[in-house]
This record gives sequence, structure tokens and C-alpha cells, in this order.
Amino acid sequence: MMLTGKHAIVTGGGTGIGLAIARALVAEGAQVTITGRRLEVLQEVAEDGMFPAVMDVTDEAQIVETTAAAVEARGPIQICVANAGIAEGKKLHKTSSEFWRKIMTTNLDGCFYTVRESLKSMLSTDWGRVIAISSIAGVRGAAGAGAYAASKHGVIGMMRSFAEDFLHEPYTFNSICPGYVDTPIVTRNTESISQRAGVSAEEARDIMVSSNRHKKLILPEEIAAAALWLCNPASESANGTEVHIAGGQI
Repeated sequence: MMLTGKHAIVTGGGTGIGLAIARALVAEGAQVTITGRRLEVLQEVAEDGMFPAVMDVTDEAQIVETTAAAVEARGPIQICVANAGIAEGKKLHKTSSEFWRKIMTTNLDGCFYTVRESLKSMLSTDWGRVIAISSIAGVRGAAGAGAYAASKHGVIGMMRSFAEDFLHEPYTFNSICPGYVDTPIVTRNTESISQRAGVSAEEARDIMVSSNRHKKLILPEEIAAAALWLCNPASESANGTEVHIAGGQI
């Protein structure tokens, strides 16, 4: 129970990677505020030690308000997991300004506001961990997903920069960069890829699976295990870096 007494916030905590991380943190004794846009989803999955809160990461004012309320209820945030995001792709000539802003507002702006607001209370403590869920696309790019890859590159750049800002303080800032993970996002993307590429749903799923070097989908629990390691008090020298979980070297 290495995280007993710690308050964590996990955005996008109602499904997939976020839920797996929240469960892992609770298992180690943390109190976890899980956020998302749909209260009914959060309430359905919430276990002992999890506290649902509606928060849309595209809404700065709501992030400020919800984070402050969580701090008031459960104390300073010492673990921030900025996980909420969307994975949608369009080729360059089909990328409208509206689509570009949609991706950036959710994946990049949302991460920034989440970390900024969490840090306000974290700085009153003597220990903290900030983890952003980026993507392997944030390291190598992704065909047909320039906006998405750019947003995830931006997340990595922020975490590296924030780590430099607090290099001699007891807080770390890291990114986790997964390949394709077996979550509802893969299910949604199957239909999207199928339509764009003119292939069957099975072939579309195979495209994603084949993008992982070991040719299989990654489990959400694998990402949670990496997050838990970054939260270990003995991992303080892992700072300003990225953990690649993509089934092999990229």
C-alpha cells in the first residue's frame, strides 16, 4: 500500500486505460478522483476509493472548478494522470481548422489545464507525480493522423519542459506512450479505418494490431503497471522521460 494517504486524479477515468490506472492506484491505497464527461459511466465503474466527478477537459473553467472541489474534499493532489483524449485521424488535405482545433483542444489543451490545476495543490506537498498518457504516435508520427500525432508530440514536450522547471523539486513529470491498446477507442477506430481505407472491419482491426511490433493489442493493465511504477517513491530519478509500450523497438 505504497500510496496510502495520497490523493490522485485520473482524467478519462471511466473506461480503458484511465480506469485500469485508477484501479491500480486504489489497490495501492490512494484515493482517486476519476473524471469524465458522463457521470453515469463513472458511477457505474467506481469502486471503494474512487470518487466520480464530471469534468470535460475541453472546458477550462470546469477543470478549474472540478479540480478545486476535489482538493477541497480529499486534500492536495499528489498524483495527476492526464489521460483523457481522443484518437481520430484525417489526411492532411482533409484536415479542416475545426478538426485540428478539436484534437488540440482535447489532447493538448486539456492535458495542460489538468496538469496546471493539479499542480497548484501539489506544490503545497513534499511529493508528487505527474503522468501524461501520450502515444507512440507522439514519438514516431502516424500516417493519416497528423493532428493527433502533433497533439501527442506536444504532450511529450510539455512533460519534458515541466520536468526541467521543477528539476530540483520533489515532483516528476513523465509520459507513457502506448501503441494500440485493447480499449473502446480501438473498437471505434475499427469502423473509421474500415470506411477510410475501404476494407472490412476485420482487416481494419488487423491494421491496428499489426502496428504493434509484437502483433497483438496491448492490455490496459500493462499501461497501469507502468503508471504505478512511475508513482513508486523509488522512481524519483525517472523524470522528463517517456515510457514506450508498443511491443518492441520503434
